[in-house]
Amino acid sequence: MSSRALRSAAGDISPTVLQSRIHELRDAGIVERVDGGYSLTPLGLELSEAFAPLYRFAGKWADCLEREPR
Repeated sequence: MSSRALRSAAGDISPTVLQSRIHELRDAGIVERVDGGYSLTPLGLELSEAFAPLYRFAGKWADCLEREPR
């Protein structure tokens, strides 16, 4: 993913904070610099797969919260 695409996907995060987070993820072995941007490492892909069920649950939970009367 290109730096521009990351900035777009990150929303309102400041460029300085985004670069700091990318640096932390690189140091942790989660992402790596590739031609044209950044990519998940094998460890990053494994982490992404581990978080997928939690992401799906969070979406379902958010839907339930939106339907509940307040």
